[in-house]
Amino acid sequence: MSFFALVLALLIEQARPLSASNAVHDALTAWVRLMARYTDNGQAWHARLAWCLAVLGPALVAGVVFVLLGWFSALLAFVWLVLVLYLTLGFRQFSHHFTQVRDALHNGQDEAAREAFARWYPGDLPSGPSVVWLKPFLAYSVVSAHRHVFGVISAFLLLWWLGLGPAGAVLYRLAEYASRQWVPGRERAGDPGPSEALQRVSQEGWRLIDWLPARATASAFAVVGNFEEAVASWRGEASAHGRDGDGVVLAAAAGALNVRLADERDLPPDGPSASR
Repeated sequence: MSFFALVLALLIEQARPLSASNAVHDALTAWVRLMARYTDNGQAWHARLAWCLAVLGPALVAGVVFVLLGWFSALLAFVWLVLVLYLTLGFRQFSHHFTQVRDALHNGQDEAAREAFARWYPGDLPSGPSVVWLKPFLAYSVVSAHRHVFGVISAFLLLWWLGLGPAGAVLYRLAEYASRQWVPGRERAGDPGPSEALQRVSQEGWRLIDWLPARATASAFAVVGNFEEAVASWRGEASAHGRDGDGVVLAAAAGALNVRLADERDLPPDGPSASR
C-alpha cells in the first residue's frame, strides 16, 4: 500500500501541485504561531511543550486517523494516506524554480537565471556571471530535494513500518517547518517572536528527526553515483559542507556527482524554503 500511495501522491502532485499560498500552508502557519503564542514563555519545558504540540500532535493525529479508517475500510485508509502524502511531499514546490534557472542557463541567459534563482533563494546572492552563484544554486537544489522529497519519504517509510501510517511524513514536514519558522526575524507586528529556548528546542528537534533521513538520502546518492567518492566525502567533508543533516547530504552528493558544492557560508541560515 505504501508504494502505491507514494506513486499516486507524486503523480497527483505533478498534475495539481499546491500553490505557494494555499489553505493548508496558511493553517500550518497559524497552528505553529498559535502554539508558540500560548505556550512559549521562555522556559525550557514550555518550549518543549510547544514543540510537541505543534509537531508531534498533528503527526499522532495523522497516524490515529489512518488506523481508525483502516478498521472501517482499507480504501478509506488508502485515500487518507495519499492525501497526507500529497500535502507533505513538495517536489513541484521547488522543481519549477530549478527548471527556470536551468533553462535560462541552457539558453545563455545568465542574468535571467540569476533573477529566477533570487526569487527562490532567501539569502543574498552575489552579482556576476553564473560561475559566481552556481555552487550555491546546486547546493540549495540538493538540500531542497532532500527536505521536500527524499527526507519526507524516508521518515514516512520508517514510521509506516512501525504501523503509524503517514505519521512520519507529517512529523518530518512539521519539524522542518518549525525549525524555519521559530527563528529570529519571522515574528509579525505585535508578536515578540520565539524565545531562545523555543529556537533551541526547534533546532534540536529538527536535527534529531532529520538524522536518519539525511543519511538515507546520502546513501541513495552514493548508490546511484560514485560510491567510493560519496562515502569518502561524507566521512571527511560533511562538517565543511553545512549544518548537521544538510552537511551529510551535500557532502555525499558532491562526492557522488564529482562536483564542488557550496559550504555552510554560502547557504541561508534557516535552510530551503521552497516556494514559501
